[in-house]
Amino acid sequence: MFSKEDLRQIEKRGSSEKTVSSQVERFKKGFPWMNIVGPATPGRGIRVLTDAQVQEAISYGDKAQVKGRCKFVPASGAASRMFKDIFAGLAKLEAGEDVPQGSAVHTLASRIADFAFYTQEMFGDVQDTAEYRKDVAEKVLTDKGLGYGSKPKGVIRFHRYEGECRTAFAEHLVEAQDYMRNPDGSASLVVTISPEHRELFEAALSEVKEVYEKRYGVRYDVTFTYQDKATDTVAVDPDNKPFRKEDGSLLFRPAGHGALIYNLNKVEREIVSIKNIDNVSNERLLPVTAKWKKVLIGEALRLRDRLFDYLRRLDGMKDPSSGECRTLCDEIEAFLDKELCIQLPLTVKPSERVALLRSKLDRPVRVCGMVKNEGEPGGGPFVIAGKDGSSNLQILESVQINPDDPRSKDILSHATHFNPVDLVCCLYNYKGEKFDLLKYVDQDAGFISSKSYQGRELKALELPGLWNGSMSDWNTLFVEVPLETFNPVKVVLDLLRPAHQGK
Repeated sequence: MFSKEDLRQIEKRGSSEKTVSSQVERFKKGFPWMNIVGPATPGRGIRVLTDAQVQEAISYGDKAQVKGRCKFVPASGAASRMFKDIFAGLAKLEAGEDVPQGSAVHTLASRIADFAFYTQEMFGDVQDTAEYRKDVAEKVLTDKGLGYGSKPKGVIRFHRYEGECRTAFAEHLVEAQDYMRNPDGSASLVVTISPEHRELFEAALSEVKEVYEKRYGVRYDVTFTYQDKATDTVAVDPDNKPFRKEDGSLLFRPAGHGALIYNLNKVEREIVSIKNIDNVSNERLLPVTAKWKKVLIGEALRLRDRLFDYLRRLDGMKDPSSGECRTLCDEIEAFLDKELCIQLPLTVKPSERVALLRSKLDRPVRVCGMVKNEGEPGGGPFVIAGKDGSSNLQILESVQINPDDPRSKDILSHATHFNPVDLVCCLYNYKGEKFDLLKYVDQDAGFISSKSYQGRELKALELPGLWNGSMSDWNTLFVEVPLETFNPVKVVLDLLRPAHQGK
């Protein structure tokens, strides 16, 4: 399948022939559909907290002992999708056509003064002409102005305040000092970026670091990390043969956010908050954002400590067949079922019960905020049947659910919440050791998608998503959070929403 030149290319990327061959085989056999038991809903799978429970969670998180806190921000890639509609409109304008009222470019130009990146010097006064609309689109997208069409989303100016404008990255710095501050006054962030964007992010950091440290009384510890090229996956043609470029070399593509499990695995902090680069809001909404992040932290630490207590109690059991041990196992099973929707297979032998329960308890922990589904895109929370016959909680994407299976479609139609990517993770075990996160990835939970390269069709392989299959074997708890905590900027016009304006 591979020539000597192919093998040299594979080796140079830090991969192996075995790995790439297995990727090609994966294209041929595909991925299995997820075996869904039901949607996670309030009462079964999603915790809906009372006001008293909210305060208890915050208090618990404030008092708990942890080996460091860190904010993990996926921020790789350019913002080209954010400006897709603007690129399309500009193409029409360059061809001599105008764009209709209500279109993306028309709205961008007519409301340009409402964006944080607007300046009088660059854009002048708003004019209702095709030429002005073309000028605005060019200056936003190209090197004639801001060049945002090729820059990463993290360095785009999202919000305007009196005396300053903030990038999405700057807003994450502001958030971090509020709810992820360590006892020594530091706020640690690990930001995944593309190597070609490093200078832009370093400039964005240096622009505000000293100012924010003085303003908020914090010390920032920021690490920029790259998605490892060795995690890129080979592309194939429609016949599942390795896709080759014009020069005959193999085409490799980034394997999606699932590759970031390798970056997360290198984080040397016990508590990690994960939130996408574009999910920030104007600082006036920080109180509600920080409040609910602290709730998730408290719930994660409460769950962590309950699991640790059970493991230590099991360690103290000298006779697994004793009545005392059976009573403890009954308690653990009831807890796992009620709190985490984990039901053990009915075929478990009594002699294997303690070992199975221990394996279920001794895993990384994640608590995921879930918001009521009001039409926003995103994966959702479900109870699934695992490979060992037990059930657990998972975040699934629509591509993992069989669209031709009536039962799965019915379950999907009854889903009530979706995933805004708002996670708190506990990465240490009850002995104080760091988990090897790569041991808890479900390799059967990846994705195959249709793409193109220079007009030629191809298939692309994505690794199990960071908050999907990469965390498949974690202990998972879902908590309902308000929709106000979810304010993503998927397209540039989202910046006109109230959460991103100063009103």
